[in-house]
Amino acid sequence: MIRSMTAYASAETTGPSGTLSCELRTVNHRYLELSPRLPDDLRAFESQLRERVAAKLSRGKLDLTVRRTGDARSESLQVNSGLLSRLSELNLDMAALFPGLQVQFTELLRFPGVMQQAEVDPEAQQAALFDVLDRALDALTATREREGAKLGEILRDKLDGIERVVADVRGWMPEIRAALRARLETRLADLKQPVEPGRLEQELVLQITRTDVDEELDRLSTHIAETRRVLGLKEPVGRRLDFLMQEFNREANTLGSKSVDARSTNAAVELKVLIEQMREQVQNIE
Repeated sequence: MIRSMTAYASAETTGPSGTLSCELRTVNHRYLELSPRLPDDLRAFESQLRERVAAKLSRGKLDLTVRRTGDARSESLQVNSGLLSRLSELNLDMAALFPGLQVQFTELLRFPGVMQQAEVDPEAQQAALFDVLDRALDALTATREREGAKLGEILRDKLDGIERVVADVRGWMPEIRAALRARLETRLADLKQPVEPGRLEQELVLQITRTDVDEELDRLSTHIAETRRVLGLKEPVGRRLDFLMQEFNREANTLGSKSVDARSTNAAVELKVLIEQMREQVQNIE
């Protein structure tokens, strides 16, 4: 399954401490790189969160943001009456020693432990976090697959173009070899000294050996077939396609270096253009 590395998705869920929203943004990257931003009380779950993401994504730079709104804990604030009474008594005692001392009620409320929030079950928090994360990941994966399907169509179209170029060069080779023989005959005929018997055949064999591109054409056909096979796999294929693009380029360069005909030279250039267009698309495949 071809999946793009560029996508966006979000999800929301209501948990024990309010509404959690999760936003995911991914761009292409050689490996999986995760940058999570979580509320402070959810950071304890970051390790499990990373494992959960890695189980569904293999490549891409992922920005993950979790926000909380409408924190239900703020509606269940309670006053520690015993502590507040003790602080009040201390205030009266200190007032006798320091007549000018004044303590505001709001300052007492800020004293640690005076205001208390209802405890939230950590397991319930974790369940809410993973619920919103999983739904966001599912939406992200669906988007990446839709984009990947479009990339697959583009790559298959470019493969068809490469295949046509290979077929054209194969069809031209007998004519190119005949033209090469004719040029050699003309050159040898122009020599003023007698030519040794078999010299034409020797030179022809040498030139054909130097310019023979049958192996390169065969390897290009093999790479085309392998790329089509890889595009049909049900797993991440980006790294395999990266390697195949290098192999395509190597054969195109060799084809160009062996060219002795304008048509094959232009064909090598066309191959490089098609391969580069494929490589640009492959960079965004997981």
